Amino acid sequence: MTQSFYLVTGASKGLGRALALLLAEQGHNVLALARSSSELESIEPLLVHHAPKSASVACDLSQPASIAAAVEAIAQHTHQLAGIVHNAGAIAPVKPMGDVDDASWALSIQVNLIGVQDLTQRLRSMLGGEKRSRVTVISSGASLRPIHSWSAYCVSKAGLDMWSRCLAEEGKNDNISSISVAPGVVDTGMQKEIRSVPSQDFPSLQTFIDLHEEGHLVASETVAGQLLDLVTAHTMEQSGHRFDVRDL
Repeated sequence: MTQSFYLVTGASKGLGRALALLLAEQGHNVLALARSSSELESIEPLLVHHAPKSASVACDLSQPASIAAAVEAIAQHTHQLAGIVHNAGAIAPVKPMGDVDDASWALSIQVNLIGVQDLTQRLRSMLGGEKRSRVTVISSGASLRPIHSWSAYCVSKAGLDMWSRCLAEEGKNDNISSISVAPGVVDTGMQKEIRSVPSQDFPSLQTFIDLHEEGHLVASETVAGQLLDLVTAHTMEQSGHRFDVRDL
């Protein structure tokens, strides 16, 4: 069994949980990072069953102190990461730009973008060197086009795409690669949250209700299976590129 370690953020539910479990089933030790919850507690024994050195790590990406503590916990398990999957993200606030308060907008940028940089920078000594490290950023169609009332999410995801490209550029001589992947419309808690937004705040609400009711949302486990090869085996030639799961 391989002794490689993968860190997956947002691993307590949805796509992050499905990816974490699939990586463990493939024999990789997984450090499942998410905010403290019963879901995070429940994933650890499932991971350990397949990869005994796996563990869950509580972390709130909105809090720098929590990120620092999580990195200390990660260091107790390994000093080399084969990869990071930056999956954690928040859709809120879903409001028109003129109505959203500054604190909520800034919190979204912190969780979706600044927290990614903070966490990765603190883990920098565990990446690359003699052994290859692959970083995968979960992007979104919202990184390429504006969506009414999603300004913070669109901006943060567009920023993540460029962040991944910058990491690919700066990491290429250190055996670090980075890609971003748009997962399509996945049946997750985020989709449920979107469907609960008041229609006056989100003009496209009915579109997302229809996606759900007409069965167009894809199961997290299906998307995780489509992403696995990119997460674990993308090449240096692919580093810096953006992929869409629907094109794989």
